[in-house]
Amino acid sequence: MRNLFLSFAITIVSTAFVNAQNTNVQSEVTTTVRTVKDSEGEKKTVKNEVSKEVQNVQLGEEKPNTKNIEMKDSPVAISKSTEVINPDGSTRTVNVDRSATYESNSQKIQLILDAAGYKLVDLNTKKTSLLRKTSTNSYFFITKSKTAIAYFDTNNNLILEYYDVASDSVKIETYMKI
Repeated sequence: MRNLFLSFAITIVSTAFVNAQNTNVQSEVTTTVRTVKDSEGEKKTVKNEVSKEVQNVQLGEEKPNTKNIEMKDSPVAISKSTEVINPDGSTRTVNVDRSATYESNSQKIQLILDAAGYKLVDLNTKKTSLLRKTSTNSYFFITKSKTAIAYFDTNNNLILEYYDVASDSVKIETYMKI
């Protein structure tokens, strides 16, 4: 099956504003639309990445004979989430989007967010695999020849653990994020 990917990004940036609770809020939404044309027609997947920064307003010391009070620096809470709207209209929200390019022993793979998890594309052979989320914050890694458990370590590297029948042991592959 031959796929044609057409991607474009639209960025909408909101300016900071002060609301009634004395906070500064700045949010940014990046929308990416991926169109796939195949024998079944054209399918569009929309990915909205939302980044929100919230800062509580804290006032400095009041100076005599002035009307204005300077604002003190305070910590900024940053939250990011990704919402994926699938071609069938269903929506899912991902707190951390791990889409990136990874490498292990000169094998490069690309992780792409899809409708039910991630699609893993081997950049050398163009073969695709699937990563499907489990209830234990890990993923099933599924190919035609093997099924493994996949997870991300603290350095955002992709770790695959699979059973090797020949050696009767568990093997670990680490894909470093590029």
